[in-house]
Amino acid sequence: MSSPLHRLKSTGVSIWLDDLSRDRIESGSLKELISTRAVSGVTTNPTIFAGAFSKGAAYASQLAKLAASGATADEAIFEATTDDVRAACDVFADVYRDTNGVDGRVSIEVEPAFAMETDKTVTQAKALYEAVNRKNVMIKIPATIPGLSAITQVIASGISVNVTLIFSLARYRAVIAAFKAGITQAKANGHDLSTIHSVASFFVSRVDTEIDKRLDAIGGEHAINLKSKAALANARLAYELFEQEFGKEDWKLLEALGANRQRPLMASTGVKDPALPDTLYVTELVAPSVVNTMPEKTMEAVFDHGEITGDTITANYDISRAILAELEAVGISYDEVVSLLEKEGVEKFVVSWNELVETVSTALESSR
Repeated sequence: MSSPLHRLKSTGVSIWLDDLSRDRIESGSLKELISTRAVSGVTTNPTIFAGAFSKGAAYASQLAKLAASGATADEAIFEATTDDVRAACDVFADVYRDTNGVDGRVSIEVEPAFAMETDKTVTQAKALYEAVNRKNVMIKIPATIPGLSAITQVIASGISVNVTLIFSLARYRAVIAAFKAGITQAKANGHDLSTIHSVASFFVSRVDTEIDKRLDAIGGEHAINLKSKAALANARLAYELFEQEFGKEDWKLLEALGANRQRPLMASTGVKDPALPDTLYVTELVAPSVVNTMPEKTMEAVFDHGEITGDTITANYDISRAILAELEAVGISYDEVVSLLEKEGVEKFVVSWNELVETVSTALESSR
């Protein structure tokens, strides 16, 4: 096929769907997306599962059985979500094989309440990996300060990791360091480095949402002209950092031992401002080795009218630095914004997790 999504794939961008539900798996629509939309992976999070459990009856039978066995809501969520992710991993098994493990990945996230607790994150990451029991699963770990150590420990155990909730360039640099440390330890632990893969999920649209709100408050022509430029600048400089860090000698030594680079993943790519092009955070973030995880609405927009013109990242580093400098000059604190977004990101996933627990608790009670 020659759709914009297939052309995007030909540039070296991996297209992952930011959604999963049992209905999508059982209906065959997930498998169909592999050919019709060039989809090569799936990401999930507590918000996605909360939505899946609240819509329809796909989980009713399993929850009734779990209720009869006396399962708690947390136990039921663990079993049902790992079942879904295992089934999705099987759907993508051929993609995983054909790409030598690069794609065909399905991500499942540790409980967001553990975001500030290293040991609990590591314990649950290993439990999720064992429960899914598929080589193409990726365990999502948030890039909080306590999460950095967890990332290293989980990778050192030979488990592939999707690092999530990255907003700042400084934190991204720390994530890459945590990844490299994990790979070094994995080698010392006797693991085959070629089987370990990782992505670093850099959140995009939320940066514009927060900064544009502040620019509106500042007012004036210069501030208004800076609107909707921060997110792309930030993400493009993240790709520059990826190129720099994985071009260093310390990485070349690990790569010679079979290690795979941690690829940059562009997350939160659905456009929040209706005044912006609905394909903006896809078509303007194209470069080799990028993963773009898209909600279905964004994916369909790209399929329908996305304009793929090749690399839209690497020629824009200087412009991106200038944009961030101008934002500081008009009174936008980059450090304050990214710190707030990380805090809010964790909180939003906790809220979604609590909604999921409430939905499942109600279903279990009605089945007893």
